[in-house]
Amino acid sequence: MLLRSIAVLTAANILNNKIAPRLGPLTSAVATAALVAMARKSGVSWKELGFEHGGRGAVAGGALVAAVAAVYTAGVAMPRTRPLFHDDRALSLSRARVLEEALLQVPLGTVLLEEVGFRGALYGMLRRRHGTVAATAVSSALFGVWHVLPAIDMARANPALGALTAGESPGHLDTARVVAGSVVSTGAAGVLFCELRRHRGLLTPVMLHLATNSLGYAFARIAAKLPGPDRGDADTKV
Repeated sequence: MLLRSIAVLTAANILNNKIAPRLGPLTSAVATAALVAMARKSGVSWKELGFEHGGRGAVAGGALVAAVAAVYTAGVAMPRTRPLFHDDRALSLSRARVLEEALLQVPLGTVLLEEVGFRGALYGMLRRRHGTVAATAVSSALFGVWHVLPAIDMARANPALGALTAGESPGHLDTARVVAGSVVSTGAAGVLFCELRRHRGLLTPVMLHLATNSLGYAFARIAAKLPGPDRGDADTKV
């Protein structure tokens, strides 16, 4: 059942990133339903899937959403970190498409599948058979590998963030290092999400993940209207 789950995730990843990105919400909904069905068939309960602690999860998730908004606001406000928000994946879209991404594609095409798939079904099946440590390690490692294709796009669309991920300067960006850095960083994020899911249920990492991705579109648009670090006061004079 575990190998079948990985096959479903792999197929969804390729469809969402390379073949039919705009159909991501539909693909992810179908894949999520399949993963939950597999987990339930293998004996995983709804509680083991992470559907618990609704009230506590919402409170913790709300606090994390506020924290993300505060960090993004500080990042956009400081000229030195503002380039990290310059992302062509958001800036090249119309306002309608940005709303589609933030309100439809991210919640249903990304967060639903990644959280219910990795932190719900996959984590639940692994934890039931191999324990918490193995469930966290394996699901987080696979979550890191899941981001190989998105990392390739990030290297092109957001050189500053790609350089930070790779630990090098934007002018000498190595896509392979960006991908490796992204796999490591998202794998580490997966560990954090697993711990949040273990202590507060699935809703908390869902809310954190949603805020991180969806708010990114809004703050990318805000950052684009502000002067960059190398433009000094020249752009601020009327």
